[in-house]
Amino acid sequence: MVPATLLPWQRTWLLVCLGLWAVFLFGGFLFGRPDAEGLRRMPLRTRLLSSVVLVLAGWSWYALARETAAGRYALAIALGMSLGLLGDIAMAGLLPWGNRVIGGILAFGLGHIAYIAAFLGLGAGRHWPVLVIGWVVGLVGWYGVVQHGQAWTALRGAALVYALLLATTAGLATALALRDPGFIPLAVGAGLFFLSDLILAGQLFAGLRFPLIGDVVWLTYGPGQMLIVFSTGTVVRLLTA
Repeated sequence: MVPATLLPWQRTWLLVCLGLWAVFLFGGFLFGRPDAEGLRRMPLRTRLLSSVVLVLAGWSWYALARETAAGRYALAIALGMSLGLLGDIAMAGLLPWGNRVIGGILAFGLGHIAYIAAFLGLGAGRHWPVLVIGWVVGLVGWYGVVQHGQAWTALRGAALVYALLLATTAGLATALALRDPGFIPLAVGAGLFFLSDLILAGQLFAGLRFPLIGDVVWLTYGPGQMLIVFSTGTVVRLLTA
């Protein structure tokens, strides 16, 4: 994830970012206290700080790669992660938006558009059968978790659009992994992001509850985002070798 071709100080800085991310995410889980309902241990501040560090890492990758063939990819990934942080803040109810879920869907959806642009720039769209499979999985997941047995609403419609964007991200990442094994971590990351949002959708739309569900969401979402952000290292290695 951090190519050996980078200068020592560059590798050290990116590894520091990776370490800080792990401290905030996993440390928050290990040392946090369960809430009154037993749904989460991680404090809000450590969750958000883990995403802040990934934004910093994303823009650091761009700063290192902007003059190379990997520059456009790095820029799109940094933008996508920044929008992901905005989505995290929206979902936490810290923005003056009327509906935190709609705000989160909008921010994350735009983030996925940035990720999709990055993957398409590498030619992932040529593997269209994998993309179609991703859409089918996204549609089935949306219907089973969000829509099944429920009346149609604008919020559920927005969730459908978001599910298809997320499925596109996962499908394109898988297509890249099939072309080059170096992208397997990226595909795993996109899959974890999809799983995280599926669990979150179950919580929001279907009343899904189990102990520490909030932490499970973040322990899949956080590593998913990290693997996507650090996939820039794979692109740097492939395009600048």
